[in-house]
Amino acid sequence: MTIRVLLADDQALLRSAFRVLVDSEPDMEVVGEASDGAEAVRLAREQRADVVLMDIRMPGTDGLAATRMISADPELAGVRVVILTTFEVDDYVVRSLRAGASGFLGKGSEPEEMLNAIRIAAGGEALLSPVATKGLIARFLAQEGTAGDGDRDPARAERLDSLTVREREVLVQVAGGHSNDEIAERLQVSPLTVKTHVNRAMAKLGARDRAQLVVTAYESGLVRPRVE
Repeated sequence: MTIRVLLADDQALLRSAFRVLVDSEPDMEVVGEASDGAEAVRLAREQRADVVLMDIRMPGTDGLAATRMISADPELAGVRVVILTTFEVDDYVVRSLRAGASGFLGKGSEPEEMLNAIRIAAGGEALLSPVATKGLIARFLAQEGTAGDGDRDPARAERLDSLTVREREVLVQVAGGHSNDEIAERLQVSPLTVKTHVNRAMAKLGARDRAQLVVTAYESGLVRPRVE
């Protein structure tokens, strides 16, 4: 199946470059371009996009607000948002992940990295740049307060009670940025078993994808952020 990609960036030149790159691939196509967040939300719905490459800083409705609107719309449940950012260490990136983005990608990434990110997001199987994204979330949650349990979200912590012991173990590994194959090797189970546990954890915790599982693991206090 062809991956339907929507480009959301206020720089027309950058959108044109992304379009050429995406349209050059046989398994994906650009179905629309938006110069602000409101237009991105509208086009995501009209064009039935699979993946939105979303810039954070745009005039009017920014990428953060647009990501939140997309993730909150049941009709757009299948849409994955990949945040494009010039500064990968950016508070907006973490806020976007919390709003429902599937991951982030630096604008300075190599073309193959971007294309691979689109495929990964469309497949919904893995978090983009898992180790980097996990580290970014950990860094900012640490800045917000790491000292006590009172800094954690009690509602998220309570929802962890619905997980089995194995699902918790898998969640810790996901938060560590490990792939299904790596988790399978660590826990000595099959990759299919890991995938089943991940899917069950997402369903129980109301997470759209692995990125949201990482956020939940940190905000609930299951995994403690560390700042090097």
